[in-house]
Amino acid sequence: MSSTPPFRFGLQVLLTDSRAALLAVGRRAEELGFDTVVVADHIVDGLLAPVATLAALAGATTRVRLGTLVLNNDWRHPALLAREAATLDLLSDGRLELGVGAGHAAPEYAEVGLPFDPPAARVARLEESVGILRRLFDGETVSVDGASYHLAEHRLFPLRRPRLLVGGNGDRVLRLAAREADIVGFTGLGRTRADGQTHDVAWDEASVDAKVGVVRDAAGPRLPALELNALVQQILLTDDRDEAIAPMASFTGVEPATLLASPYVLVGSVPQIVEQLHRARERWGFSYFVTRDADATAPVIERLRRGS
Repeated sequence: MSSTPPFRFGLQVLLTDSRAALLAVGRRAEELGFDTVVVADHIVDGLLAPVATLAALAGATTRVRLGTLVLNNDWRHPALLAREAATLDLLSDGRLELGVGAGHAAPEYAEVGLPFDPPAARVARLEESVGILRRLFDGETVSVDGASYHLAEHRLFPLRRPRLLVGGNGDRVLRLAAREADIVGFTGLGRTRADGQTHDVAWDEASVDAKVGVVRDAAGPRLPALELNALVQQILLTDDRDEAIAPMASFTGVEPATLLASPYVLVGSVPQIVEQLHRARERWGFSYFVTRDADATAPVIERLRRGS
């Protein structure tokens, strides 16, 4: 990248049991200096429907941007999603960052009676959908007769252009993000295991190099304008980094040193994590990090904003 992008931090809101609790999380994230509050899209207990959740957060906050990380493309027609997104962007005064992905959890599909197609088919649908979203957000009148979607002289109302994130780990999804998105979302999560939630991981530096290389090659002249996002799987403040990382190393089967060099795991003191973030930005271009722990992330944000 031709210039150093500024750091941004997002908080992913997971379990909430009331409107008051949700809005308190959003307001606190804003107070702590987070740049975004994002929601996931899974059919599991504790997770609210994403669009309605963001609408509630939009009314309770003023500065923080609001995002989906990420919506399952298979559950939404792109023209209808574009309308929902445009409306939410309007009602949040332009704060929406729309994230989409191909879907990965087979048990969720089975639970609602939807076919879980092979990865190639799901990614092909995502490619078709993202192309439609991009054209609608750009103000085109869209007619398509695709393999999965059919539109006839369709225009978006209200006409808005929210920032678009495409997230995943496979090379084909990353190439799509590089070509079409404003933000490339790196999950670092490989093949989904049978439970639908745990994954294979490849977090060593060479593997991250390869994934970022896919994006750089596919982006071409778009690269300087792209923002690279990492979904942090764990952030933990501690003065004993080696002891703290051991349980995660045991659980994932990944060597501690590999985890401590990864952009997906932030463990250590505030200065150590700040140094790790600077290294991740310098080596790979990651500048936007989403975590799930406001208390652990806030001191890191504060230190970086102080310029130390």
